[in-house]
Amino acid sequence: MTRLNFFPVQASTEAPHTDLIYFGLIGFSLAVTLMVVGLLVVFAIRYRRGSGAKRGTLPKWIERDFEIGWTSAAFFLFLFAAFWTGATRLSALTPPSDAMEIHIVAKQWMWKTQHPNGAREINALHVPVGEPVRLAMTSEDVIHSFFAPAFRIKQDVLPGRYAQAWFNATKIGTYHLLCTQLCGTEHARMIGDIIVMSRADFSQWLASQPHADDLVTEGQALFASLGCSACHDGASKVRAPRLDALYGRPVDLADGSHAVMDDSFIREMILQPSAHVVRGYDAIMPSYSGLVGDEELLRLAAFIRSLGQAEHGDRG
Repeated sequence: MTRLNFFPVQASTEAPHTDLIYFGLIGFSLAVTLMVVGLLVVFAIRYRRGSGAKRGTLPKWIERDFEIGWTSAAFFLFLFAAFWTGATRLSALTPPSDAMEIHIVAKQWMWKTQHPNGAREINALHVPVGEPVRLAMTSEDVIHSFFAPAFRIKQDVLPGRYAQAWFNATKIGTYHLLCTQLCGTEHARMIGDIIVMSRADFSQWLASQPHADDLVTEGQALFASLGCSACHDGASKVRAPRLDALYGRPVDLADGSHAVMDDSFIREMILQPSAHVVRGYDAIMPSYSGLVGDEELLRLAAFIRSLGQAEHGDRG
């Protein structure tokens, strides 16, 4: 007999927290609704026409104190609800530092995924159970939305920008992957599966995939082929910023502003270098707009990020 599920299964560490917020807000709203409806019914019956209930003008102090009391109570209740939900969601936005990174490129009408070792999938994503996974996502064409109901994650994926989401799967199985942003005529067919495996099975599956260079190696090769090392290498005669240990740190710009060296900033520096000139350096970097695509940009970001991680590790 087929079991009818009215609510998605909880398959990630974040799912119980999300459901707690959901049902908590539903219960809070239901309690307020019942209280208001109950008071309406009680007063409608008590003060109906012909009833013997006492009527008359209340003292001013009662009207004032009651008004202040219920307004203050409602204010602090809603403030608490906003703080509770906001604090819970904000803390869930930052992935653990040791999360496995997987790159995802959305395209009409498919999800293209790439694992750290270079293994690629289309409309499928294999992950190990009990290990945090960070998703670095972008779109090649229009706005899409990455939605995995069992993991309670939903993130819009926009062209020309990077989006981030993460999850830690807790149950082995196959779960739905959907696009929830109307993205064209075949939007309804932009679906896939997230396959959660035991760590041993995942390692075996990953080893059986066609061999390819990992993201960092691909990014390093692309970095060299585009001539980036000619300026950003330590031995270069051209005066350009060194990229070692720079990822994740603030960068002082020539216009007096500051920016953090993250994936989005790297993308902008590659495509529009004149818009973000680092203080103390000349605006000599050419634009690579039209020469590199979204997948190449993700590989370059992975390589530059690895430079920072390697340096931090040496210092520690």
